[in-house]
Amino acid sequence: MKNFSDIFKNEDIFPSSKPIATSAFLLVAIIISALLSVRYYLYQNIIENGIAQKTIIAKTSFEVVDKQRTELIKREVANKIRPVVAPVEGDYIKVDLQKTFDEIERIKKEKTPYSTKQKALFDLIEINDSERETRAVSYILSASETNLTNAFTNTKYILNELLTVGFFDTDINNFLTESLIEKTLTTHVKRSQYPLIMALIEHCVVPNLIIDEYATDVARKNAKNAVKPYVVTFKKGDKIIETGDKVTQLKKDALKLSGYNAFELNRGGVFGIFTLVCLTMYSLVLYIKRYEKKFYTPRYMLYISLSSILLTYVCIIISNSSHVSNYMMPFCAFTIILAIFTNPIISFLVSILMLAILSVTLFLDSQLIYVFVCAILSSSYLVSKMSYSKRFDIIWCGFQVGAVMFLSMFFVSFFEVQSQALPRLIQANVQNPFLGLINGVISAMIAMFLIPIIEKVCKIVSPYALIELADQNQELLSKMRTSAPGTFHHSLMVANLCEAAASAIGANSILARVGAFYHDIGKLQRPLFFIENQSYFGVENPHTTLTPRQSKMVITLHTKDGVEIAKKHGLPQVIIDFIQQHHGESLAGHFYTKALEEEGEQNVTESQFRYPGPKPKTKETAILMLADALESAVRSLKKPTQEEIEQMVNKIFTDRLNDGQLSDSPLTLSDIKIIAMTFNKILRGMQHERIKYQEKVIDELKDKNKINLQTPNDEEFERKIQKLQEKSNEND
Repeated sequence: MKNFSDIFKNEDIFPSSKPIATSAFLLVAIIISALLSVRYYLYQNIIENGIAQKTIIAKTSFEVVDKQRTELIKREVANKIRPVVAPVEGDYIKVDLQKTFDEIERIKKEKTPYSTKQKALFDLIEINDSERETRAVSYILSASETNLTNAFTNTKYILNELLTVGFFDTDINNFLTESLIEKTLTTHVKRSQYPLIMALIEHCVVPNLIIDEYATDVARKNAKNAVKPYVVTFKKGDKIIETGDKVTQLKKDALKLSGYNAFELNRGGVFGIFTLVCLTMYSLVLYIKRYEKKFYTPRYMLYISLSSILLTYVCIIISNSSHVSNYMMPFCAFTIILAIFTNPIISFLVSILMLAILSVTLFLDSQLIYVFVCAILSSSYLVSKMSYSKRFDIIWCGFQVGAVMFLSMFFVSFFEVQSQALPRLIQANVQNPFLGLINGVISAMIAMFLIPIIEKVCKIVSPYALIELADQNQELLSKMRTSAPGTFHHSLMVANLCEAAASAIGANSILARVGAFYHDIGKLQRPLFFIENQSYFGVENPHTTLTPRQSKMVITLHTKDGVEIAKKHGLPQVIIDFIQQHHGESLAGHFYTKALEEEGEQNVTESQFRYPGPKPKTKETAILMLADALESAVRSLKKPTQEEIEQMVNKIFTDRLNDGQLSDSPLTLSDIKIIAMTFNKILRGMQHERIKYQEKVIDELKDKNKINLQTPNDEEFERKIQKLQEKSNEND
C-alpha cells in the first residue's frame, strides 16, 4: 500500500486538462473581484476629485449621523468643562509666615546699628517689588511692638482667607493674589499696615491648588459621551448632492446609504482586490488538494465557486441596503449547506476565508466579524453532530446557531461605543441580537430549500439523498429482494460491516452503508450465476457447464452491468464508484485456479482473470472491498469459531494488501487495524450459536432444583447476569 503522503503526488486529479482548470480558477476570481469592485465605480461615476458630477435624489427617507458636526459639538462641550482641582495642605505656608515674623522680632530686638537691622530685614523678606519691600522694612523698624503684633495678626487672617479661596501658580504670576489681598485689606486693616502685610504674604504664599488631570479628562469624556449624535434627515425626493457640490463626510455617508460606496478605487485598488481573491482561492485549493483529495473534483469545485459567488453578491446587496442589517448576511446558511455537502472542516475554512475577503473589501466592523466567526464555528460543529434522520434537524441546527449569534451579539453590544440614547441602546442590546436569532433560523430554511437544487445542478449527493436511497422500498432494492434474495441478504450484512467500520475510523458511515446496499445490483442481470442465489431458487450451479474463462467473464461482468443499471436508474456517481471499485483489480481466484488445472500454467496469466477495476480510491469504497470479501468468506465456513473468524479477517486483509488493492485508497495502517477489530467484533455477533431447547426442559430444571420458577431470587439472577457480562467483556 502507498505511503499516506504519496497519495497526493499525482498532479493529474481533475479529469479536465490543466489549462481548463486554470481558466476556471481565473474566471471565478475575476467574477468575485468584479462584484467587489463595481460598487466602488458606482461612486466614481458621480464623484471626481471630491466634486459631485451629477445630482443624486433620495429614493427613500433615511437618517444620517453628521459625524463632523457631532464631533464639533462634543469638543465644544468638553472645552466648557472646567478643570477639576484638588487642594494642597496649606499648614506649611502658615508655619513659614510664623517663622518669618519670629525672625523679624528677633532682628528688631537686637542691639545693632539701624543699617545692620535694615540690611538683615531686606535679606529676610526679599520680594520682587523693591518699593514695597523698602516701605515694609521701614514700617517694621518704626512701628511699636503692639502695632507690629497687630499687623502680624491681620496678616494671618488675610492668609487664611486666601487659602480658603485657593489659587494656582498662574494666579500669583498674574498678580491675582495681590488683588485679593487689597480687597481684603480695605475692610479689615489700616492702610499703614498695607506694605508690611502685602510683603509678608507675597514672601510666604505659594499655590495651594493643583489641576487633577485624570479627573478632568474623565469629566470631559463623560461630557462627550452624553452628547447625542447630530442626525440629518433626508426625505424621499430630497437632493442628497447637487452637481458641483463639494462632497463632505455627511454627503459620503448619505450616498453610502443610498447604494453608493463612498470609497474611491483606482486601478491599483482593483488589482489589489483581484490579488487578494486569487491568493485566498489558491490557499483554499491547495488545502483541499493536499488534505481533502476526494473533494478536489470539478463537481465540488464548481459548487464551492458558485456558492461563494452567490454569497459575495448577497452580502454586497445587504451592505448597500439601508433597510437590511449587516447582521443578516447569510454566512450561517453558506456554512451549513457547505458542511452538509462536503465536511465541517472545509465548510469552516471556506466560510472564514470568505468572511476575511468581504470584511476587508466591504469594511465590516470588528463586532460584526466576531459575531460571524462564532456563528461559522458553531454551524460547522453542529452540522457535524447531525444524524440526518429527519430534515427538521436542519431547523434545529439553525435555531442553535441563531442562539449562539444572539448571545454573542448581546454581549458584544456592551463594548460598542455609542450614545446612551434609549433608541440606540434598544437597537444594540435587543434588536440586533434578535436579528442574529432570526438569521440562524432563516439560514436553516434556506439550506432546506437549496439542498435539492444543488444536488440537481452540481450532481452532488447530500446525506439526505443517501438516506432516501437507503430506503429498502426503493425500486432497485425492492427488485433485488425478490429477484436476487441471496445477494440482497449479503448486501445487508456487508452494509452493517461497512457502516460500523466507517464510523470507527471517522469516514462517512451513511455513504458506506448506502454504497454497500447497491454495490452488487449488477447481479440482477444474471442472479442465478451467483452462488448465494442458487440455493434459494433450488437450481444447480450453471458454472459446471461453462469453462473457467466463461465463468470469469460472467462473474466479473456484474460490475459493468451494475454501472449500466445505476446510470439507467439515475443513481449518483458517488454510488456508482462503489459498484465499480468494490472488487478493484482483484483476482477471481476460484476460476483462475480451475483454469490452471484445465489449461496449464503456460496458457493462463493472472491478468486474464482479474476484475477490470479501478481500485478503491476512497476510505468508504476500500472498506466495502474488505467487507464484501470477508462476509462471503465467513459465510462459507460452517459454525465458525472466534479464532476462525479472526484468522479469516487476517487472511482477507493480508491478501488485499499484498495484492496492492488498497494502494490508491487513503486508508492508513492504523485505519486498517481499527477496521479489522470492528469486523471481528461484528462477525462474532452475527455468527453466534443458538440455544438448543429440549422438551420438558422446565420440568428437568424443577427436578434439579436449579431455578425456583415461582419465587425467583432476583439477587442471584442479577449476579449470574453480571458474571456473564464480565465474561463477554473479557472475550471482546
